[in-house]
Amino acid sequence: MVSTMLLSRVSACTNFIITKGASTTGSCMVTYAADSHTLYGELYYYAAADHAAGSMREVIEWDTGERLGQIPEVAHTYAVVGNMNEHQLVIGETTYGGRSELWKTPGLIDYGSLIYITLQRAKNAREAIKVISELLDAYGYHSEGESFSIADPNEAWIFELIGKGAEMKDAKGKIVKGWSNGAVWVARRIPDGYICGHANQARITTFPLRDGKTSITNKELDKIFLPDVQTVYSHDVISFAKLKGYYPKDAPDAEFSFCDAYAPIDFEGARFCDARVWMAFYRCSPGQMAKYEDYARGDNLKNRFPLWIKPDQKLEVQDVMQLMRDHYEGTSMDMTKDLGAGPYACPYRWRPMNWESGGKEYIHERATATQQTGFSFVAQCRPDLPDGFGGILWFGVDDAASTCYMPMFCGILSAPHELMEGNGSMVDYSANAAYWRFTKVSQLVYSRYSDMIQHVQELQKSLEGSFVTEIKNMESKMVELYKNDPAQAQREVTAYSHQVCRKVCEAWDHLYEYLLVKYNDGNVKKEQNGKFLKTNAAVPQCEDPEHPAYPEKWYKMIVDDCGSNIINKVSK
Repeated sequence: MVSTMLLSRVSACTNFIITKGASTTGSCMVTYAADSHTLYGELYYYAAADHAAGSMREVIEWDTGERLGQIPEVAHTYAVVGNMNEHQLVIGETTYGGRSELWKTPGLIDYGSLIYITLQRAKNAREAIKVISELLDAYGYHSEGESFSIADPNEAWIFELIGKGAEMKDAKGKIVKGWSNGAVWVARRIPDGYICGHANQARITTFPLRDGKTSITNKELDKIFLPDVQTVYSHDVISFAKLKGYYPKDAPDAEFSFCDAYAPIDFEGARFCDARVWMAFYRCSPGQMAKYEDYARGDNLKNRFPLWIKPDQKLEVQDVMQLMRDHYEGTSMDMTKDLGAGPYACPYRWRPMNWESGGKEYIHERATATQQTGFSFVAQCRPDLPDGFGGILWFGVDDAASTCYMPMFCGILSAPHELMEGNGSMVDYSANAAYWRFTKVSQLVYSRYSDMIQHVQELQKSLEGSFVTEIKNMESKMVELYKNDPAQAQREVTAYSHQVCRKVCEAWDHLYEYLLVKYNDGNVKKEQNGKFLKTNAAVPQCEDPEHPAYPEKWYKMIVDDCGSNIINKVSK
């Protein structure tokens, strides 16, 4: 039995994928939470560039900063804002790990480099799949098993891959026939009108095999742009599994399951990973998804839910933002209900996630919204609009539940200073960096969550809603400006995104000051007309603050823990 290491799953990510037919605006959307206890929240930016013949590109591993080598550069690379390029192509990822013996490969391209190199070289989702395949074949893969979300304004795909491990050699030292450098993979187009997702567990099981129309192998990539192609896979994805013994040699190819061969599901994969996808699906269609809660809990691994579902209603961009802010509220895994939530229903648990007591092992939940998020986004790819204005990376830093998503157009010329790479780090405080301004609020909110989070949510709703309205009102002007003066249009979208970032950061500064004053020392100051009440004394002081009691449930737990000793010693 093979399971992904728990360590890689707690430093994990979440992607949801919305096809344009499932969106109220006809936009494809992809979410991504880059979750790691060591990742700093900043907005990567790569300008478009022309490169001389013979130029080389450094390959630097995204997670470690290690130099892996060089590959030839292409003549022109596209501008990239975060995980979206100037043509509205977006790529997100989650690491599922899979079979550990396949991690140590002689390949050159790690998963992070694969994403950002592809964004600089591809214009749409199908072109991205072609570029990824060619990079893997030419240079090999360097990372663990990965799931990618790949979308453009018209369609969305889920792409899963894993390396082939160390070279397989026979007794004479020759490479075994069937082993080659690179990776095995499957890419599937999500049917329009449906939603998909992945969260550190491989999701693709069986898939249609080559039939000359809807599915092709990577040896037929010249056909990938045919509109009826819905599935693409590496030519050896099944034969390699048979070579390694992951799938019986005499078993029918039509019944082959990528996930079951390369990343078999176990309790952790369901409870810590797939459960996040189940939760998003449940929010979008409770009737379809309620019957799969036992799978999400890891209680019934045979009751696996579908790769994609049709939501009950089409989704607004704000609906998708809310999917990223979930803590299983209202389910059997609700993180606000147990003793670990404290008296103020805080839906966070400090690591480790699994722990022992009385000789038994227990777990904390791993929800979509988590404290260790470096950055997250909701990428919106809008068809029938100029690319630079149509593509919006709604970007936030720190915990998705307490961040504000700021619209960064894919046509901007630079990242805002507050989000710029190098403005602070996880060990270098910067007072004007967005990450540190947001994390000041979230750390304060965790101390009295049920009371303070309401203020955060009110500000999120107000600001994010106003940005959606402003962008809608800009539409006709920007369409005309991109037609007549694209350079000026690009300057204007840059100015708008920068202005939004400043506005949001200043609002979060004020929110921090407000929360600090209102809830100082466990008291709650009274307000009237938006101002804290003061006495009429010569030197005004705050009016007597409120002293809210703990919830009755919490008092009972104190009594149950301390018994009569504490009751007998209560002074009158």
